[in-house]
Amino acid sequence: MRVTDLPDVMQVERRGYAFPWSEGIFRDCLKAGYTMQVLRLDLVLVGYGVMQIAADEAHILNLCIDREYNHRGYARIMLERLLDLAQRAGAHMAFLEARPSVPRALHLYEQAGFNEIGLRPGYYESAKGREDAIVMAKTLPQLR
Repeated sequence: MRVTDLPDVMQVERRGYAFPWSEGIFRDCLKAGYTMQVLRLDLVLVGYGVMQIAADEAHILNLCIDREYNHRGYARIMLERLLDLAQRAGAHMAFLEARPSVPRALHLYEQAGFNEIGLRPGYYESAKGREDAIVMAKTLPQLR
C-alpha cells in the first residue's frame, strides 16, 4: 500500500465498516512502516490488509475486502499473504481481534488455524454502544 492508494482504500473502508478507520490512521501506519498490502484486479482495489510486526509477533490490525467482491476467496488470499509476510519477517505468532457479530470472519480465521485465546470487553464501537473483541492467535511454522 502506498499513499496514492489511500483514496481507494478509504472508499472500501467506509463501505466495509460502520465505524471506519480515518485516513490519518492509515497514513500513520504507513509512516510507522507497518506491513500494508492491497489487492487489485486490474486497476480496481478489491481489498487490503494492515499488519504490525514486532520482535517475533505479528498483529493483523485490519483486513477488508470490498463488499462487491465478498464470497470469492479474496479475504483468504489476503490473510494468507499477510501470514506469509509475517513468517518471512521471522514472526512465530500471529494475533488479531475479531467481532463476534461477524461470523464469516471468525470462520475464515478458524479455517486458517487461528484459535480464540481471550476477550477484550468493549473493544469495538457499535451501533448499540460497544462490542467485545475475540482475541485469536496462530502459531506460525518457521521457515528454514
